[in-house]
Amino acid sequence: MASDTADIRNGAVLNIDGQLWTVIEFQHVKPGKGGAFVRTKLKNVVSGKVVDRTYNAGTKLEFENVDRREYQYLYSDGDGFVFMDTSDYDQFTVQSSIVGDAANFMLENQNVTIAMNNGNPLYVEMPASVVLEITYTEPGLQGDRSTGGTKPATVETGYQIQVPLFLETGTKVKVDTRTGDYLGRVND
Repeated sequence: MASDTADIRNGAVLNIDGQLWTVIEFQHVKPGKGGAFVRTKLKNVVSGKVVDRTYNAGTKLEFENVDRREYQYLYSDGDGFVFMDTSDYDQFTVQSSIVGDAANFMLENQNVTIAMNNGNPLYVEMPASVVLEITYTEPGLQGDRSTGGTKPATVETGYQIQVPLFLETGTKVKVDTRTGDYLGRVND
């Protein structure tokens, strides 16, 4: 869909040289002398790279339609992950390269948001944090306190995080999906 700089909005997706970029910020500038222009900060949808671009007012741009919908993660299938559309129960596989780090935090039957463009998945969006159970960690020693150091712990997805020394196997913890950091213990 072709349009010009007047249609730039936060969250809009532009097709620039065959790559998709999301508008993070934009500013229309009208200097006292010379023509108006638009200053933008764009994030690459696939790689996450952020760049600054400036366009003269009225420059033609190609906008893309990106559909963000909720899907249910079913299971891992070799090099891909199988998801189901909760509205019509259609299943499809997303390659692990597109799922990326989200695979470290996805549990079966968990809902995630997938951004699609023309039927092709672009990326998987996880909630900011998830609750996971520790499946293995070294036993804590008497006297270990929350103010002490940390130790490695493997969670139920197979991902390894750092947790306080006093936590034990079987404990449920809240994990930040953006950084993989331990956020706290969850009591049932």
